Amino acid sequence: MHRHPKRLCALLTVVAVVLPVCALAEAVALTFDDLPLNGELPPGTTRVQLVQRTLTVLHQHHVPPVYGFVVAKWTEGSQDGADALQAWVAAGEPVGNHTYSHSDLNAETSEAFLRDVYENEPVLEILSRANDWRWFRYPYLREGDTLEKRRTVRAALKVRGYRIAQVTLDYGDYLWNTPYARCVGKGNLDAVRWLRSSYLSAAAAYIDADRQMAQLVFGHQISHVLLLHLGAFSDQILPDLLQLLRIKGLQLVTLEEAERDPVYQLDPDAASPGRNLLEQWMDVRAIKFPPVTPKPDRELEAICR
Repeated sequence: MHRHPKRLCALLTVVAVVLPVCALAEAVALTFDDLPLNGELPPGTTRVQLVQRTLTVLHQHHVPPVYGFVVAKWTEGSQDGADALQAWVAAGEPVGNHTYSHSDLNAETSEAFLRDVYENEPVLEILSRANDWRWFRYPYLREGDTLEKRRTVRAALKVRGYRIAQVTLDYGDYLWNTPYARCVGKGNLDAVRWLRSSYLSAAAAYIDADRQMAQLVFGHQISHVLLLHLGAFSDQILPDLLQLLRIKGLQLVTLEEAERDPVYQLDPDAASPGRNLLEQWMDVRAIKFPPVTPKPDRELEAICR
């Protein structure tokens, strides 16, 4: 049955009650920013251990290859960080460029930002066995606070052979990484349970809102790219997150497959404070954003202090 998903879907369409299941299926690619580590680690845990545990979950759940976007400066003086990156690619996962020092284009000149992009490339060339590292993810999703910056950097990236790894699903998952490390360090299991439930609630709400935005902007379903940050909570929450994606009818694909969708060839061509692709289009077209419950930023900042 698993070998013939199209045949299965065709058979199911004869049963009216299950027709929406096939019709609503959407593709999603997982991506991880901030390799080798976002946020703090729990006591006694290494970056290598964290990467290996995350890889185990990805492989156990048969997740297609996942791009990890590298900030090479964060390996300086850290053999553990360098080894974590090696563990990622040794397991067959690809890497992309997230700038050398996690540079903020909205706070930099175009020239300084591009230097940071290029400085990251030697590490990516060493890591990438398949020479498939020319995918670029803007730190903070900031593509330029002026239109001139945006156009200058985009043009330079294109000449360099890069494709932009756009994002359409995002709920600030990084907010949970360091609080989880703190709570584990204090052995606060009640707090860890709250972190899990609040994470999944936020993920569900924002994924729904982003999918609504896709309909509002394009008038149809699209293939999505989910932004995650590799950190202390990643391996713990991934099984629940993958189950959530399945429940919502999202089918896992690679980044390359997701961004073959024609919507990724379109450019909002506007300055932005730092938003995912759908939010940029919502701004450009002056469409009202769907309501969504705010993330528990203050609670996450205060927990396990």
